[in-house]
Amino acid sequence: QLQASGGGLVQAGGSLRLSCAASGRTFSNVLMGWFRQAPGKEREFVSAITRTGISTNYADSVKGRFTISRDNAKLTLYLQMNDLKPEDTAIYYCAAGPSSPWLSSTVTDFNLWGQGTLVTVFS
Repeated sequence: QLQASGGGLVQAGGSLRLSCAASGRTFSNVLMGWFRQAPGKEREFVSAITRTGISTNYADSVKGRFTISRDNAKLTLYLQMNDLKPEDTAIYYCAAGPSSPWLSSTVTDFNLWGQGTLVTVFS
C-alpha cells in the first residue's frame, strides 16, 4: 500500500516536497516512481528511482527542478519540487514498479499506485 502526501497550493516559483509512505518490506526491492495527471490529460511520467537510489530519471519538463529520493529504512519515497510552474498543476501519484534494477518511465510497468495528492500552482 502507498500513501502520498505533501500536496497543496503554492505560488509559481515556490517549492513543495511530496512524500509517499509504503507498507510492506518489499519497498526496498522495487523501482519507485512519481507520475502526475492534469485535468483532461493522460497520466504522465515525472520521475523514477532504482531500488538502491543510485539511478534516477526525469521527464524533460521537470529536469533541474525536481529531485526524487528514497529512504528504504523509512519505507518512504520523496519528490522535492522547486521552481514550480502553473503547468505543474496536477494530481501526483507515487507508484511501485518491478523488482528489476533498471529504470522505467512507462506507466504500465508500475503495478501498485497510491491515491494521489493534489498540487496546485498559481501565478
